[in-house]
Amino acid sequence: MFPLYDENPSRITPYFTYGIIGMNVLVFLHEVSLSNAQLNLFLSQYAVVPQELTTNLGVEWPTLFTSQFLHGGWWHLISNMVFLWVFGNNIEERLGHFKYLIFYLACGALAAACQWFIGMYSTIPSLGASGAISGVLGAYLIRFPQARVTTLVFLGFFVTTISIPALFIIGIFFIQNVISGLASLQASANMTIESGGVAYWAHIGGFVFGIILGPIFGLFRRD
Repeated sequence: MFPLYDENPSRITPYFTYGIIGMNVLVFLHEVSLSNAQLNLFLSQYAVVPQELTTNLGVEWPTLFTSQFLHGGWWHLISNMVFLWVFGNNIEERLGHFKYLIFYLACGALAAACQWFIGMYSTIPSLGASGAISGVLGAYLIRFPQARVTTLVFLGFFVTTISIPALFIIGIFFIQNVISGLASLQASANMTIESGGVAYWAHIGGFVFGIILGPIFGLFRRD
């Protein structure tokens, strides 16, 4: 399932949601303009490399934030930005522009820290906006669980759209990540070499911190 839009109108212009999307696109366009050697250097400087963060936290901690604007491919970028486009505006409205930006960056940094905790000595760079966006999804789930989301559904060769509650589509997202995250722990226990993949624990961490931080930042404040 892939969300297209929600039936939850916003009364504001979500400047920071648009700005974050624009920043991610610009950074990715810079990435694709680099040679392989330049890209590897760029990622080593701005993505979270767990081993580097573990051994040199005082220097490497800014990567918890810079890594949120990096992506590993077009689909990685597009899928993240669509989720942010669909769900970010309502959270920005509820929190207010500047608190929303702080909330977003905090969820992303804490999500990256969760992934780092799972493999502190991994040399595989961790990058992407997924952790921060998972925080937005967690906040959306507890604030607008019944909001209808028009969703693209793929059933083999058959493609259609359906309108379903946010609780359903976001709930499936979280359950899938928990199952995959637990499976990745078991796989790691049986492997002696590292392999790249989806940062499930960043998704889980971001989601949980979104649920925790959302009310603290004013998610349920009165108008």
